[in-house]
Amino acid sequence: MKALLIIDLQNDFLPGGPLQVPHGDEIIPVINNIQKSFRIIVATRDWHPVNHGCFASNHEGKSPGDVIKLNGQRQTLWPDHCVQGSPGAEISPLLNQALINNFIFKGSDPDIDSYSAFYDNGHLKETGLHSYLKRNGITALYISGLASEYGVYHTVKDALLLGYETYVVVDATKGVNLEKDDTKKALADMEKRGAVLITSSDIGKRVS
Repeated sequence: MKALLIIDLQNDFLPGGPLQVPHGDEIIPVINNIQKSFRIIVATRDWHPVNHGCFASNHEGKSPGDVIKLNGQRQTLWPDHCVQGSPGAEISPLLNQALINNFIFKGSDPDIDSYSAFYDNGHLKETGLHSYLKRNGITALYISGLASEYGVYHTVKDALLLGYETYVVVDATKGVNLEKDDTKKALADMEKRGAVLITSSDIGKRVS
């Protein structure tokens, strides 16, 4: 059985937000359109406390883009984003949420970030997604959302490690591209690891 994952389609990651993905809003109609092909849909939400260690504002003398060690992990510092309970942490109102079966919250531990929908960045704690998917008999995942080289990329890597048949819906994800070609490189690495890159038009042929 197959499921659709929608990664971090939150206001703070969309144009106008503090950590905006350029043209990130353009994938919303694509995701709305493909939802009808799935019986199980899960959306993730970054859900940071105000004192989260990934915020540059919580490190004296540091700026967004600086890199530190956080709980033993290499951590890029970001502007404050997706703070628990804030409007920026809400799922975009343009996304049809009526068909979403479950929401997974991640990044709530102030001492470690969580790009993946499955684990924190140190693989110390699970988010509960894997257990939910297993309970529902899911063996294949179609992954969409933001951002291609962060949330999507790390979710795909973990999905493959956990044994899921993994598809990346390329026209349903966008990247930040802090460095040129970050998205292109991330997609190439996901494919090399065993993910299948598809477009939304392929889904009707694959999903039953």
